[in-house]
Amino acid sequence: MHCPSCGSLSLVAQEPKAYACTQCAFTYFHNTASAVLAVITYENEVLVAVRGREPGKGMLDLPGGFVDYDESLETALCRELQEELNITLPPEQLRYMGSAPNTYRYRDIEYKTCDVFFHIALTQRPDVQAGDDVAALKWVTAETLRADAFAFPSATLALQRVGLLKSVC
Repeated sequence: MHCPSCGSLSLVAQEPKAYACTQCAFTYFHNTASAVLAVITYENEVLVAVRGREPGKGMLDLPGGFVDYDESLETALCRELQEELNITLPPEQLRYMGSAPNTYRYRDIEYKTCDVFFHIALTQRPDVQAGDDVAALKWVTAETLRADAFAFPSATLALQRVGLLKSVC
């Protein structure tokens, strides 16, 4: 790999996330990326997204995405919900549920993420429209959810934390 400091083809893996340049002694750390996702419920239904892109194209996911530079988790999730669902929700409606490590494999590169889950319990069912990288949106009941239909284990863990999906273990 090329060194981002001196440009030479001299980065050598030191440990799972650290790469050192043999020319200028620069160390590059490939740190975990932050991602957010929402378990959005209305009465006895939960909103799921059908992924429109790899990884996991065609599989289910929860609305959300990566946190951009200089964003809080709440701001990132509200932005993602606007982009993917065309809805605007205030950060006060987000209820933190936890987090989990995840692996996001894209174009043969493995990214490690820390996925943060929020629950949003709605009192009215909004008119949602699939946007950004979402192929379709579905309101489904908890009884119809299957862990193996989801692209990422972190989404199934989020659904388990909210009590919508039974733990497999």
